[in-house]
Amino acid sequence: MEINLKEYLMIIKKRWWLIVLIVFGCTLLTAMYTTANYVPIYQASTKLIVNKTFEQDQLGTEQIDYGAIGVNMALINTYKEIIRTPAIMDKVVQRYPDLNVSTDQLITIVNVSNLNETQVMSITARHFSHERAVKIANAVSDVFQTEIPKIMKVDNITILNRAKVQDNPIPVNQKSNQYIILSFVASLAVTIGIILLLDALDDTLKTDEDVREAFELSTLAYIPKVKTKALRTTQKNKSRKKVEDIAYAKTSH
Repeated sequence: MEINLKEYLMIIKKRWWLIVLIVFGCTLLTAMYTTANYVPIYQASTKLIVNKTFEQDQLGTEQIDYGAIGVNMALINTYKEIIRTPAIMDKVVQRYPDLNVSTDQLITIVNVSNLNETQVMSITARHFSHERAVKIANAVSDVFQTEIPKIMKVDNITILNRAKVQDNPIPVNQKSNQYIILSFVASLAVTIGIILLLDALDDTLKTDEDVREAFELSTLAYIPKVKTKALRTTQKNKSRKKVEDIAYAKTSH
């Protein structure tokens, strides 16, 4: 039996309450779940530059060894790996016990990167607390500044900027409505599918066309379904009309 779009819409309209109930329930539950399980993560970072200096005999002053800049840039990846090893992180845990983190936790919290193929490195810390992220980033930078000369024999490490506590920090994982939208769309599609399936499984005869197709006979007449409210209104109107007719008959006499 062919069903056109209009009939599909009538089928869906007939059970609109089921769509509202399921879609609203699923969307509300998803919103409550995402809100209850959302944990903001904050990020803080510091920037450092690593140079090698040499002492000039004539003046007795230290200057930057520009010839070693290319070598220093090539060693950035080595510095990045050294920072995230126990050689540095153990010192951070020992010197800053107030951070209340272990070496393994620091390694997962801290990330190191270089900026645009330069000698500048960025030490980034992510934590559930913005203040804690700032303290961790600064602590790792300080320990790196004091310990890397002993490990790599470099003697000019400068912290370009330190992490600072912000008044209104913005989480890096801002709350998203993606799951709520997906829940709405998915529940709507599933509910419409259920409604169409229920209608397809319903083999009762509803129209005179269904009777003709089932019995291959023409229908002489059919009794439409009358709502109780409409039936009561009709009976009330008939009773009122009858009373008015009786009153008119008495008056004419």
